[in-house]
Amino acid sequence: MKKDAKIYIAGHRGLVGSAIKQDLEKKGYTNLIYKTHKELDLINTQEVATFFETEQPEYVFLAAAKVGGIIANNTYRADFIHANLMIQNNVIHQSYKSGVKKLLFLGSTCIYPKEAPQPMKENSLLTGPLEYTNEPYAIAKIAGIKMCESYNLQYGTNFLSVMPTNLYGYNDNFDLEKSHVLPALIRKMHLAKLLSEGKKEEVVKDLNVSAFAKAQETLKQYGVSDTSVEIWGTGAPRREFLWSQDMANACVFIMENTNFSDVKPSHGDVKNTHINIGTGEDISIKELAETIQKIVGFQGNLTFNTSKPDGTLRKLTDVSKLHALGWKHKIQLEEGIEKLYAWYLEKQ
Repeated sequence: MKKDAKIYIAGHRGLVGSAIKQDLEKKGYTNLIYKTHKELDLINTQEVATFFETEQPEYVFLAAAKVGGIIANNTYRADFIHANLMIQNNVIHQSYKSGVKKLLFLGSTCIYPKEAPQPMKENSLLTGPLEYTNEPYAIAKIAGIKMCESYNLQYGTNFLSVMPTNLYGYNDNFDLEKSHVLPALIRKMHLAKLLSEGKKEEVVKDLNVSAFAKAQETLKQYGVSDTSVEIWGTGAPRREFLWSQDMANACVFIMENTNFSDVKPSHGDVKNTHINIGTGEDISIKELAETIQKIVGFQGNLTFNTSKPDGTLRKLTDVSKLHALGWKHKIQLEEGIEKLYAWYLEKQ
């Protein structure tokens, strides 16, 4: 990509999109375009068509998506499959119609079967049933991969797909109901710490409620007290976590250095051309919680609610394809958590 190439970042305010924007700016790219949801609704086919006809971007990072944790995925199943399919269909199709040189579609490792061999290789796709709780989201992302592959084969486009592992970082979602496990645990531990220190005003401010009694009521609902923090499940499942700025750096690296021809099989059916992006290292939820507890400085107990679902017991990516392309992560988990907690405190 030339430094003045017109680059569209879909989802520039999100966890990954904002990091991609920052990475591109740091590398000296000067012609970046992006729109807020209010300015451009990616679910609206006509709005997206008009945008591409008007702006004519040369490169597209498709980082926009409707995302959430296990509760949100399982509760709002229709919303997740509809919104993500519409966003993908609109952006990928209009990228083809307007002659985009290269597109990078961001999915998720939840595309892999629940019982996929560990670590998960790209060729595990569509070899078994998905994890039920996030099946609608996963199916939408699988459709995005197949859409990119299909457009490449039929129309000669250069659309790539990357599947990031669990991401965390600046601009993360800390909502107690809808966030992913790592930012949710940071916020719960922080609030429990404030309670244990008697800092009622800070608790009220953090939760943005009218009174401390209301804050206590809210925190009880999420298993947070001055002496303990409740965690869903047994704590045994293992998860892999990647710092969002590392993810962004990988995305820009792939956009700069990789084409569909580099990941297309030399013989046989063209499939599994997507690229896993992760660290190739995992940690149990219990170990994660203990690490966050240490960094936050909460002195209470961790309790595990075993009546709640664990989800998939292990989700670790095989990143050998990514490493072979020439990229490896830099930020280790403990350092990333320290960075994220410091950022959270600064935003309070």
